[in-house]
Amino acid sequence: MADLTKKAYRKTEFTNHELSEFSKCMDDPNYFLNNYFYIQHPTKGSMIYTEYDYQKGLVDSYHNYRYSISMLGRQMGKSTTAAGYLLWYAIFKPDQTILIAAHKGSGALEIMHRIRYAYELCPDFIRPGVVSYNKGSIEFDNGSRIIAQATTENTGRGLAISLLYCDEFAFVRPSIATEFWTSISPTLATGGKAIITSTPNLDDDQFAQIWQSANKRIDEYGNETEVGMNGFRPYLATWDQHPDRDEQWAKEEQGRVGEERFRREHKCEFISAEETLISSLKLATLAGIEPMRKTGQIRWYDSIKRDATYVVGLDPSMGTGGDFAAIEVWSLPEMKQIAEWQHNKTDVRGQVRILHEILKEIHDAQKKLGNKQPEIYWSVENNTLGEATLIVIEEMGEDLFPGEFLHEPKKAGSTRATRKGFTTTHKSKITSCMKMKAWVESDKMTPQSKNLIREFKTFVASGKSYQAKLGENDDLVSATMLCVRQVQVISRFDEKYENLLGETLDDDSYELDPLPMVF
Repeated sequence: MADLTKKAYRKTEFTNHELSEFSKCMDDPNYFLNNYFYIQHPTKGSMIYTEYDYQKGLVDSYHNYRYSISMLGRQMGKSTTAAGYLLWYAIFKPDQTILIAAHKGSGALEIMHRIRYAYELCPDFIRPGVVSYNKGSIEFDNGSRIIAQATTENTGRGLAISLLYCDEFAFVRPSIATEFWTSISPTLATGGKAIITSTPNLDDDQFAQIWQSANKRIDEYGNETEVGMNGFRPYLATWDQHPDRDEQWAKEEQGRVGEERFRREHKCEFISAEETLISSLKLATLAGIEPMRKTGQIRWYDSIKRDATYVVGLDPSMGTGGDFAAIEVWSLPEMKQIAEWQHNKTDVRGQVRILHEILKEIHDAQKKLGNKQPEIYWSVENNTLGEATLIVIEEMGEDLFPGEFLHEPKKAGSTRATRKGFTTTHKSKITSCMKMKAWVESDKMTPQSKNLIREFKTFVASGKSYQAKLGENDDLVSATMLCVRQVQVISRFDEKYENLLGETLDDDSYELDPLPMVF
């Protein structure tokens, strides 16, 4: 039985046929893959890789362009094809450092396993000798090495990388992907190659940003270029390019996995894979706009209208660099996002001052437009830090804040004084989540901020509730839910909003005072 590996620095004699084959493999990675790259087929066992047309195009993209980004559907052989090309690169390109960065450690090791399996079945006249042979790394006697790691903020830092391969890059946590790409890019600037492959996920993560930039291929003269404005060559392959799949297969597969997953995993559409509060199909249609103006850190997405009603919510934070404080502004009756503010290093007093600034700007603008009685409602979340916020509001003088400070209605039969602001409980959060979901999905609520839409796309199911994915934020969503709760209260006494937005508060145990509004 032949050795699994070839000993390092061993002299090898070649026949004329072997020299010819070696030369053909060196000149053409596709020739190597189709003649010497063995794979483990799930049903057929060990067999020579036979590439389909789209896989040949994939290899050509890897080989002929310094930067390549490829988006392929599930089970299209992208990782297997990449493993074959990486092995070819290490064999026929001496003194190269190849880094495999997968979204999980298990994924990196799986690609390395495919490389090791194929190497072990290569004839000695093709393969180089091995200096080091481990699960996570291989070093050949031609000076080339392959290293496999999970993608983190520091993956590849300190390495002089000749070829970077990022596998399923869209499924790396967004904050990590951004930090990783910022860290790794300088190491590629010295001449290294980069190959990125993935099935799509979010439409604004690092993978999506690189993909979108790569597809901007029109120069100043209106001519199409081979690479995008970022230097990447884009390559797309969807399910219908696989020769073993037809319309019947697609129909059955969609029946098994559902429309959302089929469109994401097989048609390569940017639809979130997570169980988001708002439907992934709806999120895919939300794009967001750039602010029309900014006042300091406040982003305004629309002008103030004379007769509109405005709802403003503050979700406070410590302001010490951790969680963000956020303010959202929505207009009625169209329930449209007008403005927002978000910061994590503004103290509570500063947060309240910005709230006051927003309220005053809305009030003054409506006065100038001829509205003698601007209708503005505002509130704050009074959990934990909210207590400090209420103290600051009292110290500044509540009567100096334009509009009506809206509070949570008393529950029926309660003799306790109404606490100012809104308290977020599990029940109230779920209620406002479901109402917000219904309004957004039925186009009764129009988010305009790219930041808020981004948070919607990472606001996912967690146990019996919803929250931001690990490493993401949901402060803008929380401030928006506070506005939703205010609108629900307003709709209890104003029929035009009840008719427009549907049901009011889901909890009928609330009891309104004889006054038109609880203050």
